[in-house]
Amino acid sequence: MKFQGVLFFPVTPFAPDGSLDEERLARHIEAGVTAGAGGVFVACGTGEFHALTADELERATRVAVETTAGRVPVLAAAGGPTPVARDHAVRVARAGADGILLLPPYLVTAPQQGLVRYVEEVTAVTDLPVIFYQRGTARLTETTAAEIAALPKVVGLKDGHGDIERMHRIVRAVRALPDGQDFQFFNGLPTAEMTAPAYQGIGVGLYSSAVFAFAPEIALTFHRALGEGDEALLSTLLDEFYGPLVALRDEVPGYAVSLVKAGVTLRGLAVGGVRAPLLDPTPEHVARLAKLIDHGLEVVGA
Repeated sequence: MKFQGVLFFPVTPFAPDGSLDEERLARHIEAGVTAGAGGVFVACGTGEFHALTADELERATRVAVETTAGRVPVLAAAGGPTPVARDHAVRVARAGADGILLLPPYLVTAPQQGLVRYVEEVTAVTDLPVIFYQRGTARLTETTAAEIAALPKVVGLKDGHGDIERMHRIVRAVRALPDGQDFQFFNGLPTAEMTAPAYQGIGVGLYSSAVFAFAPEIALTFHRALGEGDEALLSTLLDEFYGPLVALRDEVPGYAVSLVKAGVTLRGLAVGGVRAPLLDPTPEHVARLAKLIDHGLEVVGA
């Protein structure tokens, strides 16, 4: 399972009564695949994994699998307490996913070998390929990362910490393994485009694009400019769109998800609000987001 292009992390739409809106999720995913997504990561961080029931996770995965119909890989999240993560893994496999994004254990700060054990115990219940997401309390050393990368079902590592020096050591340690050249690394920071040039410099070319969920035109143009080394266009997009978006995002905790959902609604698909403990953006912030989107689209000529 090799990825190319922009990776799509759809939001999870909710109906007015708060329930999972499968029809709007299907429309959202179809629009992303049609726009050119290189893969669909459903019910993950941007999809409010933290707020979904296990049944909703399985249903969202099945919607993604049926909607994509084999056109691109579909991965879904698993995570939290080990028994819960194992249940998630079984459910998303049953729903037909092509792989799993394994989030960290719940809350606890574990020793390095405990993180290895966590990955071993979750991957033991599935035959699906797994990408491990280091973020929060899961912070790997290069030795631990190489040990996890060597596990039979682990095919990738996604970084959500942003420690470039540490990540560079991890990349080099994993690449030194016998099959390490095929291992895949992902930049998983919020608004990953802001750090994509730096990550590309240490050999991490793949990244998750939350912007793709509501402005694929901008995300695809950025990705193309990054691949072509178009420094002028990259600078313009970073200075005039992504930088201001990050500044707005950082004003309220949780806006890394809430603004994305608001953006999808602004672009014409009403996907509802976020579930607690997140908050929806204020009207003022939505208005600022709308202006940013309009300007970003103007920059890319969309």
